[in-house]
Amino acid sequence: AMRLALVVSAPMILASLVVGILVSLFQVATSLQDATLAFVPKILAIFVTLLLALPFMADSLHGYMMRISSRIIGG
Repeated sequence: AMRLALVVSAPMILASLVVGILVSLFQVATSLQDATLAFVPKILAIFVTLLLALPFMADSLHGYMMRISSRIIGG
């Protein structure tokens, strides 16, 4: 379950990490230190990544639930 949670959440975490690093580099290059500047690109990146990764995430969670339910039924 812990590995599945890590695998399912990894695309959003990696997208947030990459966008955060890019925004930080942009802020350092332009000396623009606005705290709210990092939030909007991260939220947009997470939303787009969620839309793209949703079939993979649903399939992974469905497969896990089917394995768990078959073990419960099988005893």
